[in-house]
Amino acid sequence: MKHLHKWIWIVLMFFIAAGICYEFWISKYGLEVTSYTITSEKIDEDIRIVQLTDLHNSVFGENNDKLVQKVRDQSPDLILITGDLLDSSKKSTDIAVNLIQALKNIASVYISYGNHEVEYVQTYGTDIKVLYEAAGAVVLDKTYEDIQIKGQQIRLGGIYGYCLLAKYLASNEANEEECAFLSDFQNTESYTVLMCHMPACWIVNDGINEWSVDCVFAGHAHGGQIRLPLLGGLWAPDQGWFPGKESGLYYSDDLGRGMVLSRGLGSTEKIPRFNNMPEIVVADIASAD
Repeated sequence: MKHLHKWIWIVLMFFIAAGICYEFWISKYGLEVTSYTITSEKIDEDIRIVQLTDLHNSVFGENNDKLVQKVRDQSPDLILITGDLLDSSKKSTDIAVNLIQALKNIASVYISYGNHEVEYVQTYGTDIKVLYEAAGAVVLDKTYEDIQIKGQQIRLGGIYGYCLLAKYLASNEANEEECAFLSDFQNTESYTVLMCHMPACWIVNDGINEWSVDCVFAGHAHGGQIRLPLLGGLWAPDQGWFPGKESGLYYSDDLGRGMVLSRGLGSTEKIPRFNNMPEIVVADIASAD
């Protein structure tokens, strides 16, 4: 009987170890599509947006073919990349450039910076805007474009920064240039879409209620890196341990504005992702009717 119990424990431990190894593997090489629908009275015809973020030079299939095909399968009207496409600790930009070149054949590609783009410029002096735009993307950095998709007027902008509210200017916590950009950006009757790598202001500092932006797409939090059953993400930058808001769709108090926070695709952390499959976000912006 003792030998039987011993073998039961051995088999049990084997399956637990195999399950843990599988979760580490799938959290690095798997791909999951998460879909949201966001409604607005400013929209008459549905617009489909695919968001990618925090690739960090990760590769899914040869030349990222698996990732590109997943995006193609969603038939997007617009592809948004919200920062950290490359990894600032590695000089190579081939993965980022090749992905943009492939994605531009599916839909228009717009990119905003993440902290790794900023750090890459500081480390290597490369003009990332020239690099990304030569590959076929439009880079928006404290800039916006008024575009038309399916006859819908969209104001699309991008910013890297914390986007703290103007009320923090007096204490020097907010950035004057960021506040000026956001004030200008929100001054329109068009539906506004903002790419902003950093999510903290919007869901921690109440930016989602104070700034009049219809939909923000963010990343950076990596879904909490390690996701624990029932508890969610373990840790997120600028939010700390068990942040509670590390991925998902969040609304303003009046439900009139939303923020999509993606878990992203890759990681540069010493601790790998766990129970946290790389994510492609699909957001359908639909008529409130």
